[in-house]
Amino acid sequence: MPRYEFRCRTCDDTFEVDRPMARSGEPADCPEGHADTVKLLSAVAVGGTAAGAAPAPSGGGGGGGCCGGGCCG
Repeated sequence: MPRYEFRCRTCDDTFEVDRPMARSGEPADCPEGHADTVKLLSAVAVGGTAAGAAPAPSGGGGGGGCCGGGCCG
């Protein structure tokens, strides 16, 4: 279930609420009971590799193309 982050304008507390996407736009009271809250935009960071996935190649350049692929002269 998605998690949404809110900030209370009254006490300046930041808190999270788990709810279905269909209810993402609904207001949320802060844990202290204040109703003046605003939903924050969250940046999602995804990294790492999946279990069993081949590691990304490392070491150097090459972006493909003729000269990057070694077919030139």
